[in-house]
Amino acid sequence: MKTAVQEFVGQDLISQDLFSRLVKRIAGENDLPLGHAERIMDQALAFLGACADSSEQLAPSDTVDIGWHTFILYTRDYARFCERVAGRFLHHVPNDGKHIARDPERMTDRTVDAIRQAGYAVDLPLWKASAKCNQCSEGCTHSSGDTGCHHHPVRTDTVPA
Repeated sequence: MKTAVQEFVGQDLISQDLFSRLVKRIAGENDLPLGHAERIMDQALAFLGACADSSEQLAPSDTVDIGWHTFILYTRDYARFCERVAGRFLHHVPNDGKHIARDPERMTDRTVDAIRQAGYAVDLPLWKASAKCNQCSEGCTHSSGDTGCHHHPVRTDTVPA
């Protein structure tokens, strides 16, 4: 008989108050619905939890990186989190050309695998490569596996013919 394995969510790594503050900042600064901002922050925290456990180089998707950047702004909370979860400071290495992964798809796969191995749920659409939105002139991006940009969400309540 197969037993179900409980997956953790990233947001359980911090207080609900801090999670709410981070989500509100992401939503406000990126003009996103709160639900989407919650998903981003949850995956950023799961990513950091995996970084704490992994000896391999891991990298966030562009979308998940928004959550990491936001958390770093809360320097005291971020430093305490790093010490508690990883036992060390988790440095952010900018993707400025010098540190670009040679095979970004493989890096993403390795990162997603590490998150799962650490026991966290993966919100896979947030890990897909970002693509320019072709539905509007807002200049927004969204994950290629996502349900559309926040300006033009794809309806999910209809059944294709």
